[in-house]
Amino acid sequence: MGQIKLQLLESFHAHGSDGQTYKVFGYERMARDESVPAAIDQWQSTGINEYRLADGRYVDEQGDGSLHIERSDVKLTRA
Repeated sequence: MGQIKLQLLESFHAHGSDGQTYKVFGYERMARDESVPAAIDQWQSTGINEYRLADGRYVDEQGDGSLHIERSDVKLTRA
């Protein structure tokens, strides 16, 4: 796969099931359009979104829209 960059879509605070408050960032993955000459910086959506905490940890979005911190039992609720 070619180059990927993240484009910030949103940020929000969320309450964790552990009683803490977290800052969550939502990004859209963008891929460099390889059909365009290298001199032109052209990016297109991959259709994939991801969430991360301010400290870089990934946040999983479940099919029902709920969020939880990856590799933990902490569930998040938008503030």
